Amino acid sequence: MASQTVITVQPQFSATQPPGEWQTGLLDCTSHCPTGLCGMFCFLCLNCQVAGDMDECCLCGSSVAMRTLYRTRYNIPGSILRDFCSIWCCSPCALCQLKRDINRRKAMGIFW
Repeated sequence: MASQTVITVQPQFSATQPPGEWQTGLLDCTSHCPTGLCGMFCFLCLNCQVAGDMDECCLCGSSVAMRTLYRTRYNIPGSILRDFCSIWCCSPCALCQLKRDINRRKAMGIFW
């Protein structure tokens, strides 16, 4: 009698996420006017909205740590220095970018 050999192949997968990207640019404040206006005229309100979306303290929304956390969560290339420079040079633009990105990822069903 001939014996049969069964070979099973395990699927290959990577534990790392593919590189992500920001959904909009840093200076695309007019791509979603309500967010842009809120960032310019009611910065603290937008700050609290972003922090709430990220389940963090209201005071953390526009921090370097929040931007870095978001960037690493979605595997968006960058550095802590770049996050710092974005927030230091134009806090409203950086916060608006973060909120627009959150909104778009929610709409696509990939925000977690």
